[in-house]
Amino acid sequence: MMQAACIHCGRQHILKDEVVTKHPKVQFRCTRCGQTTIVEIKRRADETVVISPMPSFARADASTANLKLPPVDESLHLPAGVSIVLSVVAGPLSGTTYPLTQPRTVIGRKGADFALDDPELSRHHCVLEVREFTISLKDLESTNGTFLGDERIRAAVLQEGAEFRVGTNTIRLNFQPT
Repeated sequence: MMQAACIHCGRQHILKDEVVTKHPKVQFRCTRCGQTTIVEIKRRADETVVISPMPSFARADASTANLKLPPVDESLHLPAGVSIVLSVVAGPLSGTTYPLTQPRTVIGRKGADFALDDPELSRHHCVLEVREFTISLKDLESTNGTFLGDERIRAAVLQEGAEFRVGTNTIRLNFQPT
């Protein structure tokens, strides 16, 4: 299930996976205001999904100067029997790995959960939120952006093996049995 907000009043709606996976655009009528919202889903070759308009997990007002993440959502949790590992696969810090130990991980330069010594990174560059096997990536209004391929993103849902670029480093997301 995917959550999307009405662009007119902000009411949250649940979109069924069977509809979202079959169509590049999904339209729904808001139960509160009656207006129509069209959600565009861009699929990539690695099956990473970029969602527009931004889903609720990407709407927090955060900035690198004053990071104010909302409280940890109770639906955030790491999957059982599997470790999620971030590996730097390209760039000056290639070979660096970081196993996720909490369902929300901030990637950045200093004071972040996964800190990379990269001058192109903002202090708090992006955040990963894990709900079982669904991993949400959100850029925290970083100066130089977060990229999937050549596309700068504000938010995306990542799959096993997805790669994203922050600063001068490319990071791969992998699941490993425990």
